[in-house]
Amino acid sequence: MRFNQINRGFVFLGLLLLLALFVPGPGFAQDAALARIQGGIDLFGQGRWREAVLELRRAQAEAPSREIRGEALFWISLAELSAGEFEEALRDMDALEATDPRSFRLRELPYHRGRALFHLNRFDEAIIILVQFANSFQPGPSGYLSRDDASMRAAALYWIGESLFSLGQIDRAREIFVQITEDYPGSAKYEASIFRLALIEQKRVELELLTLLRWSHEEALRNMEEFQRRESFYDQALSAYQRRVSELLGGAGGQDRLIELENENLLYQARLASAEERIRSLETSLREANQNLESRGYSQADRLESMRISAEELERIIQGTN
Repeated sequence: MRFNQINRGFVFLGLLLLLALFVPGPGFAQDAALARIQGGIDLFGQGRWREAVLELRRAQAEAPSREIRGEALFWISLAELSAGEFEEALRDMDALEATDPRSFRLRELPYHRGRALFHLNRFDEAIIILVQFANSFQPGPSGYLSRDDASMRAAALYWIGESLFSLGQIDRAREIFVQITEDYPGSAKYEASIFRLALIEQKRVELELLTLLRWSHEEALRNMEEFQRRESFYDQALSAYQRRVSELLGGAGGQDRLIELENENLLYQARLASAEERIRSLETSLREANQNLESRGYSQADRLESMRISAEELERIIQGTN
């Protein structure tokens, strides 16, 4: 929580409570310690966090009572938290609890502890503490939270959402930010929640695009593997064929055998052409013989017998060509 979001009246009220509720120490020491605390708070508000820590350490050392020391430790932990010294902030929060276990500052301390744990990437621990803190606020008789309680609950929910987002639980984080925008529109975390929702939507689109890209990449890999497999198969088949040709041409008598096969093929083609020519000649002679027989008056039986003899002779000729 930034200083400009802290109720300044609450700061001064806290200092007054220290004077009114607790047994004061020596007047000068007490006044000096409170003055240093106020000076540290002013430095904190100016963003001069390390200077604030030094001033508040002096107040802690000079404080005549545990209540004033606890107040100094509270502001020291906030200054360290703002300066990014998260481990140190956690140690001083522990020191505050040990120094003044009845401090009214302990009411909001879990919120700041949750923020420190978040910045240390201890998201699961932060969520547990912040959920307990957020659930500790109960509606009043009107059924609603007070303005301060609603603001603190919304702030706790915001850091819960941030922790979930950092853990990659995008949908759960979105539910938290939607709850803040719907239930706590006047919260200081409203605008930040709106921004986070837009970022989550963008993240969702990015995840969808990455999924599509991954699917396309995997499909391309599968196609490439199938292409390589087929290419390898074709290469192997071609190599086998080339080996057979080499064996045929390069072996003993391989070239002579190839020439012999070519000559035999030419001879066979010539004999086949000759047989076809003889068949056509016989068919012509058969037609002429039939015509002569018909003109001389041969009987149908004689004609059939003559045709049978001619067919047998034709078959012998054909078989002789093979």
